Amino acid sequence: MSQEIELKLALGPEGPDALRRHPLLNESSPSATRLGNTYFDTAGGELEAARMALRLRRVDGRLLQTVKTRGEGSGGLSRRGEWEWQVPGPGLDLAGLEGLPPAELGEDVLRRLEARFTTDFRRETWHLEHRVARIELALDEGDISAAGRHVEIRELELELVEGEPAALWSLAETLAERVAMRPSDTSKAARGGALLSGEWRLPPGGSPACWLHRAVVALDAHADSGHGDWREAAADALRRLAPLGDPTTREAADSLGKALASDAWLTPHNGRQLLWLAHRLSGQLPLA
Repeated sequence: MSQEIELKLALGPEGPDALRRHPLLNESSPSATRLGNTYFDTAGGELEAARMALRLRRVDGRLLQTVKTRGEGSGGLSRRGEWEWQVPGPGLDLAGLEGLPPAELGEDVLRRLEARFTTDFRRETWHLEHRVARIELALDEGDISAAGRHVEIRELELELVEGEPAALWSLAETLAERVAMRPSDTSKAARGGALLSGEWRLPPGGSPACWLHRAVVALDAHADSGHGDWREAAADALRRLAPLGDPTTREAADSLGKALASDAWLTPHNGRQLLWLAHRLSGQLPLA
């Protein structure tokens, strides 16, 4: 098992091109790969309920099977357990799954696994050294498909290869000076599950970190559904967060809550403010 430590960032429509032009990246050529993924679960969504993801990925003529466990973090930063190995295909390697530690993968669950949704995207990858850390940047563009419905994938993942997680925040803040981006707390697997069911659920509020997590998930739901109620839910969570923080936190939360009244709220300035809040309030919360 490996532990994945990454910062996930959702980009605005012009974000990918702006990212490629950023001075940190425009002098190097990324590697590009097409990734096709099929996610599996039971008809009742038992893996999703346990915040686990199981997928088969087609890449470079190989078939990889991956299991990811419940993530912890908030504000886009997550730590997840991950197991990945090559399989002969065309279906799942059930014997390999039986040997994994996660208790949720019992024999009864394994018998009832079925393909639930797919993701297909192009990944551009850069490797940078930043603040005495090595970081992999993965820009994903494509879509998630479930039950005849589709949503766009347009996100950047900063994965820590070596060093301290603080370097991820530093790099994100540097990129956000020129690129409209925001933290995202919802995995592709959880987005696919919501698309399949047609239902998004928000985490509860409470502490400042919990209200911020709720706001970020609401923004994820708004991006995929287009429903203005989710943007208002994000603004409401930020309004509830504001009085719980110090004056600087309160000012940032109030400003973002007001900015969300506009469809075009995601600007580099507002994205940096949300990143600043996420960095300041990041904690160990269960993630989707």
